[in-house]
Order: sequence, then C-alpha cells, then structure tokens
Amino acid sequence: MTESGTGRISSPVSHLNNFDLLRFVLASVVFIYHSHVLSGSPELAVLSRWFSAEFAVESFFVVSGFLVFSSFEHSASTRAYFGKRLRRIYPAYAAVVLGVAMFGALFTSVSLSDYFSVDWLRYLAANLTFLNFLAADLPGLFENNAWRAVNGALWTLKIEVAFYVSVPVIAIVCARLGRSQTLAALYLLSVAYVIAMEQLAAETGQFVYVQLARQLPGQLCYFVGGAACFYFRDVVAQHWRWASPLSLLLLLAPMPHTAQIVIEPAALAVVVTFIAVGARYFGNFGRYGDFSYGIYIVHFPILQILVSIGLFAANPYLALGVATIAVLAAAFACWHLVEKPFLQRSSHYVVAARFS
Repeated sequence: MTESGTGRISSPVSHLNNFDLLRFVLASVVFIYHSHVLSGSPELAVLSRWFSAEFAVESFFVVSGFLVFSSFEHSASTRAYFGKRLRRIYPAYAAVVLGVAMFGALFTSVSLSDYFSVDWLRYLAANLTFLNFLAADLPGLFENNAWRAVNGALWTLKIEVAFYVSVPVIAIVCARLGRSQTLAALYLLSVAYVIAMEQLAAETGQFVYVQLARQLPGQLCYFVGGAACFYFRDVVAQHWRWASPLSLLLLLAPMPHTAQIVIEPAALAVVVTFIAVGARYFGNFGRYGDFSYGIYIVHFPILQILVSIGLFAANPYLALGVATIAVLAAAFACWHLVEKPFLQRSSHYVVAARFS
C-alpha cells in the first residue's frame, strides 16, 4: 500500500513530532469555549472571545487528514487500516454514549419509566451510529439549560468517520489521476460547496444552509489540506521559512469573505503542520497517553450537568474548576479503561510509552 498514489511515500513521519500535544491543546480549546457557551455566564464571556471551537475543529480535521492518510499508507491492507480506525474511535465513543445515557437517569426530570422509553432507545440507536442529529437529547434531561443537546460536540464524529471511509477511494483516484490533481480538485469542490451554501443562506435567510456548509463536503478542504501536507511534506519542509509565516499572516489578515473561504483551509493546514512537524520538538507527550479524544467526547455532557444543577449560576469560576477536574479525570479513565486496551502493540502510544 505504500506505493499507492503517484509514487512511493518518500519518508516516514518522524516520531519526534508535536501531534499529541497539539491535539490535547485543541481539545482543551473546545472545552474552554463550550464552558461559556453552555453556561451563558457573563463572567466567562472572555473564554469564547479568545478561544474558538470552530478553529479548533478545523485544525483537528487538518491533523486528521495528515495522520489518517499516514495510517492508510503504512497499513498492510485496507482491512488493516479500517481495523485500526475502528479500534481507535469507536470503543470510547460507544462507551461515552452508553455511559451518558445511563448516567442521565440521575438528572432527568421525568420518572425512570418515562426516561428509559422509546425516546431513550432512539437516542442510543442514532448516536451509536453517528447520526446524532436525529436524536440529540434525552427525555427530561437538561430541559432548563440554554442547550438541551446531551453531547453537541459529537456532530464532528460522523464527518470524521466519513473521512475514514473516503481515504481508500481518494487513494485510488490519486493513483489514477495523480495526487496533486486529485487533492486540488477535492479542495476546490469543497470550498465551492461552502460558497454556494453561504450564498443560499444570504439569499433565502434560511440558517439551514449555514449548517449544511459546516457538514460534508464543506469540511473536506481541511482534511485534504492535511493530506496534501502529509504527501508533500518533504517539499513543504523545504519552504518552512517563508511558508509558515506567510500562512499565519493570511489567517490573521482581513480579506473578503469569499477569499477567506478559499485561502483559510490551505493556510491553516500549513500552520498546523508546521507546529506538528516543523517547529521545535516539545517532548514525548504521547508517553502519558492520548487524553485529547476523551476530553473532546466527555466535556459537553459534564458541562451540561454542572449547568443543570446550578453550579455555574452560583459560582462560575468554581464550576469551571470542577468541570476541568471532572473532564480530565473522565478522559484519563476513558484512555486507560477503554481506549488503550483496544490498541495494537504497534500503536504509536504503546511505542511512545516504552520511551517514557
């Protein structure tokens, strides 16, 4: 599989990278942002001003494009590739969906017979198959919160799974038409879709088009941006000195909105990749495990619970501290009890632990 595409993968990705630390930071940004959005506390408004969940999620998709294509290219077969993806994402995901559905019985405003109802089963069926939008809430749970969704952060997981499924198909097309041509075409189609959806939103006033722009294929440009940085990393690395500051400048510079849609994903891909593999190595962060996924999939319901019991209203700073401890503890448990046992011996995290 290492020869799929237009030629052999030039060099492996060095283990001396900052991907583990970067993902931890990005997951923490999403948690910090949601701390204000879900609580609505004026005292925490600075959190959503200085931190952007949208930026963090888009960066996650870039990281995913880089690492997932790397995983595919270094898998013995397509079946082995899907096996790795399944073990990495689904056990913890299913555990959180099931755990929250059961634990929610302690906080629901309805009777247990009404809680464990057809709607509860519908929630499990939808969420265990990544169709969160079909059943976002549970009976009597978080009814007085500003947001009723049990775990609103999970909407990105269906996109991530779609990316996983698309990788072998993209690789086949790359092999026939060329990597640069294929990835460029997918990038342009993705940004064209976003522009079209936003134009429809402006013309009709229907917010649904804004929501559609955030779905596939709107996020594909970030994923293929990460993929391009993986496949052409040797070329990109030769130009870090000017490519990374220029890309950062493009991210920060004001420009017409349409130009921003076209340019921002590519610029973000370069900046994120530079931080991960081009900047100074910050150490073997992976030796502790990967808590980023756990933080991402558990923080939302924990915040919702603390909002529902009134802790944020009573003392937002105390609530934020309690939430931070609870989220980190839950992510730690999720890693050691669920995620790690499903990893192969050759997993990056198993290897990293040997050098701790």
